Amino acid sequence: MNRALFLAHTAAPSGAELATLRLVSALRDQGRLGVAMVYTEDGPMVERMRARGVETRVLRGRFESRAMTIDSGPLGLVAGFLRLLRLGWSLGATAKELGTNILVAESSKALVMGAVAARRARVPLVWQVHDRISADYFGRLPTLVLRLLGRLCSRGYLANSRTTLSTLPIGRTPALVAYPGVEFGTEAPRPDQRPPADTVVAVVGRLSPWKGQDVLLRALAATKVRPHQVFLIGGTFFDEEPYRAELERLAGELGLPVTFTGHVEDPAAYLRDTDILVHSSVLPEPFGQVVVEGMHAGCAVIASVPGGPAEIIDPGVDGLLVDGGDEHQLTTALDTLIGDPALRARLAMAARLRAKDFDITETAHTVAAFLDDIAQRNDAAGTPHAPERAPHG
Repeated sequence: MNRALFLAHTAAPSGAELATLRLVSALRDQGRLGVAMVYTEDGPMVERMRARGVETRVLRGRFESRAMTIDSGPLGLVAGFLRLLRLGWSLGATAKELGTNILVAESSKALVMGAVAARRARVPLVWQVHDRISADYFGRLPTLVLRLLGRLCSRGYLANSRTTLSTLPIGRTPALVAYPGVEFGTEAPRPDQRPPADTVVAVVGRLSPWKGQDVLLRALAATKVRPHQVFLIGGTFFDEEPYRAELERLAGELGLPVTFTGHVEDPAAYLRDTDILVHSSVLPEPFGQVVVEGMHAGCAVIASVPGGPAEIIDPGVDGLLVDGGDEHQLTTALDTLIGDPALRARLAMAARLRAKDFDITETAHTVAAFLDDIAQRNDAAGTPHAPERAPHG
């Protein structure tokens, strides 16, 4: 059996890390592929991964995930890059110790480490891409560097949507669109869709300007019938606390009944009590797993495009789509759903059926076959035996 080692640079419970938890857990349960996990810092995801029975390591010489950002400046980026190279060398030793056949990098920073580790361990590297690799998200120079590094070092790509895959210059490199699967338990009972004046609206996601919670608040303030309750479900993980303060001020000025929940480990209970889930990102969303979660919970969903939600929702059948950042369109969609509980119920019923297409077990099945194939190609081709030299810096 081949063995895959997944690498993440952060152990904070954000969307990509939770998607990795579900995937690695499902791969382990299916038993077609051996799996292990390495983080370069300690955090909540370490214990959560171990609780699933997955062998999990925290790499020595830990990397502070917020120490290297686009705002770090040239010297900070170079210093962070060198630290990633050194960690990658250590990771290569861990990969050999664990009998790894294939490395899977779960982020752009993990890609840098993985390139070194794969070289040392003489195994192929696959880049699982959770973000669009584009200038509007990373900036022009980092985007060029990441695309080049991917082309030079990756033996395969796993993309979380066709939207994400379209931002990668894959050439002839094997690539698979593997939607972040959702773990479906028993469908819990939920209340019927409420009358217009009693409607509950929610948005789920970390509080960040590009997630567009401010756009939602202004759109709600312009609706013909204001909802009874609005939940902003999500925390601030990456120095975005000032944005939460801005949202609190805006909600007060607009007189909206907003509850800020902070980070919630499992928003399922909130979603079961929500009539309308809004996904309001102003930049194209790589996928939008919360859209699927809301559909599975029986919410009527409004999501923004372009991006992954366009691959999930059939407009007017199992949800509504609006242009990201367009407050007028969002207000119109909210008016349509708030004023028509029967429409909400019809969309929610179809949404629950559509959500089943994103079961994590199906995603894991296709990913296991993809990783097995790349590992077997590597074995068939043989691996060059280059002398080991530790990276400088």
